[in-house]
Amino acid sequence: MSQKMKGGLLLLTAAMIWGSSFIVMKSAVDFLTPAVLLLVRFTLAAIFLSILFLKKIKTFPKQKIIGGLLTGCCLFGAYYVQTWGLNFTTPGKNAFLTAVYCAIVPFLVWLFYHKRPDVYNFIAAFICVLGIGCVSIDGNLTVNIGDFLTLCGGFLYAIHILMIKKFSEGVDGGAFTAYQFVGGAIVAGIFAFIGEDITLVTQIDSSIFLQIFYLAFFATAVTMVCQTIGQKYTSECNASLILSLESVFGVAFSVLFYGEVLTLKVVLGFVLIFIAIIISETKLSFLKRGVILDEENN
Repeated sequence: MSQKMKGGLLLLTAAMIWGSSFIVMKSAVDFLTPAVLLLVRFTLAAIFLSILFLKKIKTFPKQKIIGGLLTGCCLFGAYYVQTWGLNFTTPGKNAFLTAVYCAIVPFLVWLFYHKRPDVYNFIAAFICVLGIGCVSIDGNLTVNIGDFLTLCGGFLYAIHILMIKKFSEGVDGGAFTAYQFVGGAIVAGIFAFIGEDITLVTQIDSSIFLQIFYLAFFATAVTMVCQTIGQKYTSECNASLILSLESVFGVAFSVLFYGEVLTLKVVLGFVLIFIAIIISETKLSFLKRGVILDEENN
């Protein structure tokens, strides 16, 4: 198996687990406030990975430690806004609106690396905006606060993808991810102490122990290691395409296990966003290959 394929499988694994995590988070946020939930989630994930990658963490370069901590701060921002938004919207909509980061990444690459997006990226951005409108704008032409926060979270996820690419090159992915969670846990602790009731940590109901373990171990530690290592073998844009499949998994799990009912307008929005993602990342190359094959056969 090639390194590119291994990277793709790791990213796909992360997308599938993250897709399932939306309904688990919906249950957890009924008991815990966003920053407290993330404090627990990141702290447990940091402990898991610190034990697993202890030797590599001890010899980690100082500059890369700072990069990992900064990347973790950005990750906290993305998770926090997304988790906050989940209080006011459904798991399916939260999953799909988060996936807009896939269309945002090429424009951030343009901003920071001066690589201008091609015509496919511009077309995808336009279709994506239409899809967002179908999903989030109601009959009064207003946007639900939960959907707006989710979109902000998607923007932060796009920045996070670029930060991983920038800071994780040349170092062990597991150790780098551990430092991300340390950074995220520090910021989550500050937010929980200042703006929320941090004592909720000591009052966690036993009924959500399994949900918290799943979020901390599988949907945080395992998935971020998969993403960090997987991104080493592919581009930022290709990584965002594969990771965006979490939205498809998220809707599927939400319909099957959360009982979410989708209206025709919302389904249309999902389809438009997904088409935008495919156009942005594949440049419709599969259609071009089909045309070439037809011409060769003729």
